[in-house]
Amino acid sequence: MLNMQKKSGAMRLLILAGLLFVFVGCAMMNIGDGLSRAIMNQDDPETVRDGAPAYMLLTDSLIQDAPNDVGLLMAGAKLYAVYAGVFAESPERAVRLANKARGYGERALCRKNAAACDLEKLPFDQYMAALGKLGKRDVPALYTYTLTWLVRIQVGNADWNAVADLPKVEAALERIVALDATYENGNPQLYLGVINSLRPPALGGQPEKGQQYFEQAIALSNGKALAVKVAYARYYARLVYDQELHDRLLSEVVESNPVAPELTLANVLAQREAVVLLESGTDYF
Repeated sequence: MLNMQKKSGAMRLLILAGLLFVFVGCAMMNIGDGLSRAIMNQDDPETVRDGAPAYMLLTDSLIQDAPNDVGLLMAGAKLYAVYAGVFAESPERAVRLANKARGYGERALCRKNAAACDLEKLPFDQYMAALGKLGKRDVPALYTYTLTWLVRIQVGNADWNAVADLPKVEAALERIVALDATYENGNPQLYLGVINSLRPPALGGQPEKGQQYFEQAIALSNGKALAVKVAYARYYARLVYDQELHDRLLSEVVESNPVAPELTLANVLAQREAVVLLESGTDYF
């Protein structure tokens, strides 16, 4: 399933997609949109890794002063989730940071819509009914909540109860797409592509459905989000042993110019992952 091998695969996926919008809360912290754009346009991930903890502490302090501010809670949830998924140096630290992200995400959604409080604790039928009560105005909080849930599953993959939550995560993503199919330029479809491509059909997977989601994500991002092609190759192409598709997607990523408005950082990371996957593909296929 999902693993933590050298911060690649699913872990890397979250940083590639998540860093596109994780710092949007900076504007709410009166730091300004300029910082958000500067981070997303950064071509040196190590600079972000070294600088992010200061903003994590700042976010904590602001949330302490305004514990019911949905925008601040979402900003904190995203920041901790991305740092836990990629930059945390040990599994124990990753789990600790992911749990904090999850707590912020739960509080944000609960304060946005009381019908969603303790959502994940509900039996599946009740959970689906509660999702049905959420509307388009709840999408940003629901998406943040779902992102932190995915990260917690990924960094704590030894917790089989968490892995068993994947059907609920998938349902939340599907609800987001149903409410706003263009939200975050295809990121929900990207995650749905991964979830449906984790297992072969014989074990309950739906890779063809996953492929459709990946294609949708590429179209919604106009092909500029290189992380989508990396995930498409890693999860779908490898699962169905399509080396031609695998190598084509990754070669396109490597040969692309990573510089794009608010995508540069994610694209640089995507290219690093693509090189690794191309090299390992020789032994995989």
